[in-house]
Parts: sequence; structure tokens; C-alpha cells
Amino acid sequence: MEKRIIPLKNTAPKFLVLAGDGINCERETAAAFLHAGGAAEIVHINRLLGNPALLASFDGLALPGGFSFGDELGSGQLLGLKIRHALGDVFRDFVAAKKPVIGICNGFQVLVRLGLLPFPFEDRAAALAKNDHGQFMNRWAALDTVPDSICKWTAGLPAQFSLPVRHGEGRIVLKQGAEEEIYLKLRDAGQIPLRYAQDINGSYRRIAALCDPSGLVLGMMPHPEAFAFQATAADRAENPLAKGDGILLFENILRHITGAEQPQTEKETRHAG
Repeated sequence: MEKRIIPLKNTAPKFLVLAGDGINCERETAAAFLHAGGAAEIVHINRLLGNPALLASFDGLALPGGFSFGDELGSGQLLGLKIRHALGDVFRDFVAAKKPVIGICNGFQVLVRLGLLPFPFEDRAAALAKNDHGQFMNRWAALDTVPDSICKWTAGLPAQFSLPVRHGEGRIVLKQGAEEEIYLKLRDAGQIPLRYAQDINGSYRRIAALCDPSGLVLGMMPHPEAFAFQATAADRAENPLAKGDGILLFENILRHITGAEQPQTEKETRHAG
């Protein structure tokens, strides 16, 4: 039976949260949208393949984390090929309509393999490779917010915050021989919204996330849905039901869709190196 998260209000922006084929974070991702004030419906990939027009009825799309197809042939590879073959035009139209998309961990890998990041439908400029230490990592990582990023999901986040990371193939690499050229293009365009505060996996220039030129399509390796409440913080929380920093990304994109004013952060921002 397909699982659904029911919105509190019918007028809340509604996100399609993809499920199936080894995705395993769909419940947490859908719940994050709900707790942020939006709505979400968990949709199995086969249902979407059977009715591609369904995607257009949603205000946004989330590709959660997991191990799609057991990461055979590389993380996100087979799911990316499956979507590209059957839904390529539908995804292209969805992005062209300026509807927000987030890919988390394995979902980020899928967005890259679909050609949506970092430069939509151009020659692939980035990829996700095995961590330089060769191990799967399951830990918390401190992140630096890049203050001049164009990303709508990360606008106004604290200068530094922490999220869980859970991946074996999360090292962001840029096209061989053109790494610095591509990096500077991304940096100058504001398409690098988050960096790791320390090098945890060998990602080029500590890049933890990338967005497209519109700022609406975000791919990130850390898991914001896993820190919606302080109850899941790395340290014991005095108020377990208080917001975790991860929920802020979901609140941001809902504000963007509804046109609500972005609150000012009280924390000093700083440029990452």
C-alpha cells in the first residue's frame, strides 16, 4: 500500500516525494515538508512511470536518500537512467516551469546523472565519486553556508550548522582537466550553497552541495530531513521538540513558493574559503 503524508491545509505547497527501487528516506523527507508547513505525497517510481503527467500537478519534487538499486554500477546510476529514459521530457518541463527540486544524498547523485546539475542538460561537469578514504561514513558534519549563493533552499541559514552524512560515494569531483575552471564558474555564479567546514571525504574545495543556475534545483550530500527536530541532534537536547537546523531548508523553499518574507538571520555570515 502506498504511503501518504496528509497536508494540514489544502492550500499548502505540495511536494512529490519519490519512493521505491531502494530509496529509503521518503518518510522522513515527507515529514520534513509537513512539519515545515507544506504538504507531501509519497509516490512510488512505478506509479510515476505509469502516469508521467502526475508530476505536473505538484509544486515541487524531492528525491530522497537511500541505496537505489543497491548502488549497482554506481550510486544513483540505474535510477537516473530509468528516470531519464522514461521521464526525461517530463523532468525537463518541470524544471523549466521553475518548480523547486531537491535531491538528498542518493537523490543528489540521481540529479547529477540526469544532467540537471550543475548546468542543466549540458555536458556533465560534475560527478559523485567514492570517498577518498574508501569507507562508508555515518556521522555528523559541520557545514559552512555560502552567503552569496543564489540557492533558494539555503537562503538565510546560519553561517555554520551541522547535519548527518551517510554515504560511501559522496565525494564531489569536477570534470578532469577543467576542475578549477568549472569551480570558479560555479563559485562566481553562486551555485555552491554549502561547503564542509573540514575535508571529510575529498570533495573538491569541500563542496557539500550544488544548485542549478535558477537556484531552485538543489543537490546535497548531507541529510537535512534527519535533523528536523533537536531530538535527533548529535548532543542531548534540552528541548527535543525544538526545530533542528535541517527543517530550515524546507521552510525556505515553502516561503519562496508562497512569496512569504524571508526572516533575517541573527547570526553573522562569513565566506567559506
